[in-house]
Parts: sequence; structure tokens; C-alpha cells
Amino acid sequence: MVERRRGSGLLAEVGRGDERHHGSRTEPARPDVSHEVIVRDDGYFDPESAICRIGRESVLMLGGGRALLMQAAHPLVAAGIVDHSRYRDDPWRRLARTMTALYTIVFGTRAEADRMGEIVRAVHRSVRGRRGRRAYSAADPRLMLWVHSTLVDTGIAMYEAYVGTVDQELAEEFYGQMKTVATVFGVPPDVHPATLDDFRDYQRAMIESGEVRVGPDAREVARSILEPPVPAPFRPAVRALLLANIGLLPTPLREQYGLRWTRTDRALFAASSHSSRRLVVPLLPKPLRLTQRVPLRLLTAFARL
Repeated sequence: MVERRRGSGLLAEVGRGDERHHGSRTEPARPDVSHEVIVRDDGYFDPESAICRIGRESVLMLGGGRALLMQAAHPLVAAGIVDHSRYRDDPWRRLARTMTALYTIVFGTRAEADRMGEIVRAVHRSVRGRRGRRAYSAADPRLMLWVHSTLVDTGIAMYEAYVGTVDQELAEEFYGQMKTVATVFGVPPDVHPATLDDFRDYQRAMIESGEVRVGPDAREVARSILEPPVPAPFRPAVRALLLANIGLLPTPLREQYGLRWTRTDRALFAASSHSSRRLVVPLLPKPLRLTQRVPLRLLTAFARL
């Protein structure tokens, strides 16, 4: 059983957000969660479900930069980030809030998860604008699906790079349960690709068609991720972290961002991945290795920095 915790402060912090909510009341109705899901008494997912087995590995949190780079590669998602957040000043705080919301739905009680979903949906309704002739809204199911897809893809990619192999059965289960997470966030169930293979085809088609393509807003967001305002002593660690985030990007997006990926970079990344899977992660104490053993209030505190 996952350790329970008081969630009111956590929910309030995420609800405060970078975006501006203009005072409309949130809908009290519970999200329509219609996907197959392993349910326990106090949460949406059983502790041994795929989403918990993969998601509880704390190393997955280090892939936040990759997910954000992929999200920003969609021009309308990038426009929303630029227009409605303080990404230039506080890129890590925004990331902490995003991860807090995700982990609350995966590991929290149903009440905490549903309340988090209400907060996120309320914020999304206020995020809207235009880029040229194109209007955008964070509540647009197509944009929500792309953002969600980056979390699914990054979770599997980071797990395989630093923890272990994800076989087809486990990956399919993880994908199905992540659709439940997306539904709680507000993504309509009928927009999801049916299977993991369909999902892969969807992501590939979005990039190959040019619907997802790095533009000026994405490059602005990327600067805040790739050149974060951190003290000098932390810069070597940040550079090492960025190596993984860059290396795991789809090749077309990495090239569109203008990010170099040399033979040396590939060798360093391969060595880092190998040592993590064989030595580092297996030897980590459980309180450090497993997200569910790290109280989410720590992420909330980080989000306030």
C-alpha cells in the first residue's frame, strides 16, 4: 500500500500554477474514466500495475526536459507555454508542478487524483490565444493528446535507458493505464490511439507530416531548458542530465532544434545508461529510488522555490 499523505497543500500549490485562472468555477463532476484500469480501494491503480511499477522509478523524473522539448515542438503548444507561463524565469518550478500533478494521479487517492484533474482542467480552460491565423486552446483535445503522448513516450524511454527493458506486454499495459491518467486530466477517451502500435504510428505521423515541427517559440522554450539559470557548481550535473534528454529525443526533432549529437555524445550516453542499469539504480536505497517513497510534499516544496 502506498503511504498516504495529506494532499490539500499539494493541490493548492499546483492549482496556483504559472497560468492565470480567471475565476470560473471548476466543474464538480468526476472525470469519465472508461479505460480498463486496475483499481484499488483508495486510488486508480494497484501498486503492482504497470503504471506504478514503471512510474515509481525516480529516475523517470530526470526526463522532464525531454518531454517539454517534445511538447514545445508542436507550434501551438509552444505558443501556450510562451504566452501563459514564466518559463524563462522558473523552468524547473513549472516542471515540478507538472510532475506533482502526474504523480498525484498515479499514486494518490481517487479523491486527490480527481481534485488534481479538476484543477488542471480549470487551468487549461484559461490558456488560449493566437499565433498568426491559428487559434490555440490548452483544452483542445488534439493538443492535449500530443502533450500526453510525450509523457507516455518519455516514461518508457527513460525506464529503458536507466532501469531495464520494457517488454511488449508491460508497455501495452502501461499505455492503457496512462490513457486513464489522460482522461483524468481531461483528454477525451475517444481521441486516443487504440493500441501502443497505433500510438507509435500517431507520434511518427505527427512529426513526419510537419504538424509537429520546431519553430521560434519552441526555440525560446528550449533555451530555458538547455541553458537554465543554475549556480556554477551545479552546471556539470545539469550538462550530464541534458545529455540524456537530448539523446533520447526523436532524431528529426533533435535536428530541428539544432542540437549536436556526436559519436562521443553517443558513447557517453551509452556508458551512462549501462552503468545506471547495472550498478547505480539497483544499489540505490529504496527511499531514493522509488518515487512513491518520496513524499510528494517534497516536489511541492521544490515547486515553491
